[in-house]
Amino acid sequence: MDDHHALLGGKLQLYRRGNSRFWQCSASVGGKQWRATTKQERLTTAQKIAEDWYLTLQGKQAAGTLVTEKTVADAAEKFTREYEVITEGERSPKWVQGHQIRLRLHLLPFFGKMGLSEVTPGAVQDYRVHRIETATKAGAKTPARSTLHDEVVTLRLVLKAAIRHGWLTYLPDLSPPYKTQGKIVHRPWFSPEEYKQLYTASRDWARNPPQPQYRWNAEQMHDYILFMGNTGLRPDEAGNLEHRDVSIVTDHATGQTILEIEVRGKRGVGFCKSTPGAVRPYERLLNRPKPTRGKQKRNRSKKNPNEPLPVELPEPTDKVFPQGGQLKLFNRILAKAKLKADRDGKPRTAYSLRHTYICLRLMEGADIYQIAKNCRTSVEMIEKHYAAHIKNTLDAAAINVMRPKAAKAAKAAERMAKAGSSSNGKGKGGGKTGRLAKAAGTALDMDADLAPGALTAETNG
Repeated sequence: MDDHHALLGGKLQLYRRGNSRFWQCSASVGGKQWRATTKQERLTTAQKIAEDWYLTLQGKQAAGTLVTEKTVADAAEKFTREYEVITEGERSPKWVQGHQIRLRLHLLPFFGKMGLSEVTPGAVQDYRVHRIETATKAGAKTPARSTLHDEVVTLRLVLKAAIRHGWLTYLPDLSPPYKTQGKIVHRPWFSPEEYKQLYTASRDWARNPPQPQYRWNAEQMHDYILFMGNTGLRPDEAGNLEHRDVSIVTDHATGQTILEIEVRGKRGVGFCKSTPGAVRPYERLLNRPKPTRGKQKRNRSKKNPNEPLPVELPEPTDKVFPQGGQLKLFNRILAKAKLKADRDGKPRTAYSLRHTYICLRLMEGADIYQIAKNCRTSVEMIEKHYAAHIKNTLDAAAINVMRPKAAKAAKAAERMAKAGSSSNGKGKGGGKTGRLAKAAGTALDMDADLAPGALTAETNG
């Protein structure tokens, strides 16, 4: 049975429910009913805490600082519960968890007690300044532009949830007032020379591993590098890949033997067609027996050894890369080849093989839209992070075009040069003009179109 006590002339109610050992308090302030727990079991202590709580509410009401609307914390709780349920199976659990982490660590400590109408563009800008200043004072790394962007995106989702439930009338402008266009940074990749240096180092490691028992892992890593460089898969997509998802086919358009891959990753199910350079590595992966290390029991004696384990080839449902990307081994090979960091000091990872695939396809003259489809990304992302840094995507014929008047002047100068060379008795192909024409022809021969996949295909060695 509940216990009730009226305090301060009935303005404050103190009560304890039958299933609780703590006293609760309630009061009406500013036209709104407020409730709180004293977290006390003794009645006298609970009365003092309840009176202090009531007087605090009255003081905030008199000062005009009492929040009588739903707070950001209320909207965040509502958003978290409904977002996890509605997006189940359509969003990665890590993606959902990321919103919860950002709310718990950064957003709620700053915005939690604010009323929803108090989240203004100025308050959001104060939050950005607060995050940077806090990190600077603590001597920690300043949060990146993308980190702050992700936190504001989470805040925007919370405010949208509040609008849906009628707690907020409109969504404030949360865009940053300064530095609206960030610096475009090229993602770490391997140039054609560096990529060849990488797979040469991995091939040497596979042929001469530090210990014989490491040979299987080394051979897998060598094929992993070539497979990723010729398909453009994300590391998580390669980790999910099973042999039944890969088919060796003959492409009808080119007549080349390639891989058709059914990809499962962060974009759901997609499809990829590899370059011919991925076929040989995959055939080695398909025909490489499963590792037996750790499965063989210790020999009973030298005269009576155990029978060797039977050779087992991968099944259609087995992972193509059962041990994932083998991060430690990949980093060792990068360190051996002195390729761990690019020229800007950014560390290379397994993701750099995907960046390499995209960049080298652009260098070979592939269509950017087809690359975007094959890599399950957008043309905008490729133009922003890849194409802007590839010189082969610039059309010199379009850049160096001349207006009609300038073209006539250039032709007149060329006729004068030819007339001068003829008068010197060196003929049409001799002299400076002939040498320039010969050099231009050589340059055109060197700039011939590359064969698809020529930059990522493994050369013999």
